[in-house]
Amino acid sequence: MEKCPICEDSRWEHTNSEGTDDVEDDTGGVKKKKVPRKILRYFPLILRLQKLYMNDTTSAYMCWHKEELAKDDKVRHPANSLVWKHVNDTYEDFAMDPHNVRLGLASDGFNPFGMLNVTYTTWPVILIPYNLPFWLCSKQSYWMMSMLIPRPKSPRINIDVYL
Repeated sequence: MEKCPICEDSRWEHTNSEGTDDVEDDTGGVKKKKVPRKILRYFPLILRLQKLYMNDTTSAYMCWHKEELAKDDKVRHPANSLVWKHVNDTYEDFAMDPHNVRLGLASDGFNPFGMLNVTYTTWPVILIPYNLPFWLCSKQSYWMMSMLIPRPKSPRINIDVYL
């Protein structure tokens, strides 16, 4: 697609007229190099969440936060936090069903080339299922990469556009 089906905005960045983004085509003529505005690699989440409920053991652990969590006013799991309790009080219908999935989001950029003079960065966005017990939700094998944001520079405050 050349433009957004909703806002009709072009998907390409407008290049400057100084010729820095010009390339030669096969016929020897000069044409403008198209540079995409934003790139995002999205990895669907629903199938991976369904796989957590397909296994009997993991499916039982997905309700652990409701059934087996120690309620002793010590924060040993995100389910003991004040934020979790606030969400339960605000969205009572969501909190009643222990199968509803609660996810934590983590992201941090890195330079994939390992050179200090290259400003290109890659930003993975990781989702962590907090329904699981702490000894499982802290294991990388249960983390799910939902997006990969490659950028010439870091997205900084504009990361909300991707989220």
